[in-house]
Amino acid sequence: MGKPDCPYCGGAGFLRVDLPLGHENFGRLEVCVCRGDELARNASKRLYELSNLNRLSHLNFENFDPHGNREAKFITPQERASLQEALETSKDYAEKLEGWMLLEGAYGCGKTHLAAAIANDAVSKGTPTLFITVPDLLDSLRFAYSDPETTFETRFEDVRNVRFLVLDDFGTQNATAWAQEKLFQIINYRYINKLPTLITTNLILDEIESRIRSRLQDSEFVKHIRMFAPDYRRPTETSNPGISLLSKPDIKEMTFYNFETREDEIGKEVVTTITIEKQDRFGNPVKAKEIIREKVTQEHIKKLRAAVAAATKFAEEPKGWLILLGQSYCGKTHLAAAIGNMRIGLGGQATLVEVAALLDYLKATFRPSSDVSFDRRFFEISTAPLLILDDLKESGMTSVWAEDKLFQILIHRYYDRLPTVITSTLDPDSFAKSYPNLWNRILDATKCEIHVIDMPPFRRMKKAAAKKLEKK
Repeated sequence: MGKPDCPYCGGAGFLRVDLPLGHENFGRLEVCVCRGDELARNASKRLYELSNLNRLSHLNFENFDPHGNREAKFITPQERASLQEALETSKDYAEKLEGWMLLEGAYGCGKTHLAAAIANDAVSKGTPTLFITVPDLLDSLRFAYSDPETTFETRFEDVRNVRFLVLDDFGTQNATAWAQEKLFQIINYRYINKLPTLITTNLILDEIESRIRSRLQDSEFVKHIRMFAPDYRRPTETSNPGISLLSKPDIKEMTFYNFETREDEIGKEVVTTITIEKQDRFGNPVKAKEIIREKVTQEHIKKLRAAVAAATKFAEEPKGWLILLGQSYCGKTHLAAAIGNMRIGLGGQATLVEVAALLDYLKATFRPSSDVSFDRRFFEISTAPLLILDDLKESGMTSVWAEDKLFQILIHRYYDRLPTVITSTLDPDSFAKSYPNLWNRILDATKCEIHVIDMPPFRRMKKAAAKKLEKK
């Protein structure tokens, strides 16, 4: 009921507005202004009951760890900086509660924790708040049609007009055309009326419906924070396990501990078959095989040790790029795998993949049966905490499209200073000839370190056989 001394309704709580016959609101009762505070409290209570905040009340800024999961012994500097930036921006947003905020990141990186911390802070200050996952929001709207305690219109208006709305897990919904339209209406209404809204998503912007994406790209109104941290729930899992070779048994065994620096081979002759480029009698370039005999020297061992030292240092603190060049079986892949295995052993993330397999991985998104978009996979590879590309071959071995996409990935990582390892059988001159634009950037010693493992191939099987003969 209304206030007994209300000069408008006299305590009835409702008014009938004097309107001409035929008006759409003729005869309809309107809630009196004296019940405004009561209705606001009831709406706030309904929204809180609709929220999931009662189960997330323990999440706050104080127990958000910007260093990542404590079970992970190490995360990359870029991941740590990402978490720290997200925490500081979230605190600032909670203080002012103005405009929109978009938290983007993979599963388990801490988006929901920060979103809940902001929402809990708002509730503690008396701000009417709705924190809800998008699938739950759409379900609540559908169920409102048959809810005896409310109407669809009431619930829809409550959501549209709530002082602070948090939409968690945007993009996980399997929306019908109706649901997609209602979601857009809510977002568009809040955008037009500048109502504080926070959205978390594991999607990249290109995967979001165009009308909503357009509003989220308003950089003057929306604070867009990308979180690159590993999954808090699975801190030791290899990133991109579907493609990374680091999950393969043979690759897992490649460590710094069992890498042989081959001092015992000094003076020994190694027979190698190599492919060289010659000219035929017409002057055309042709490839031919040639057998060479080469002895392992002290200079070979010196270069190998330098590569091992550089790889070990990089594994301990991944910064910039490390380029390992050398012929097949000189130890490049072993060192690259050792870096990845050490990072994972320390609780970080790493992806080791052959370049050819990576390009096939990207192309597979165009198959009709693929449930992953090209943009998503391209983004995952471009932003991987540590990317190890094995066996980069000379230019022209793949399509122009594939080389272009590979170059885009590498340029993105170069300018974002994301830790990257590249191995190749190309010598420096051949590398420069095949990839001149990339090579010119790699020559920047402040960002990249190049090691040429210029020594004969390692013959593990032959060496093992020789040891058995010695025992006999």
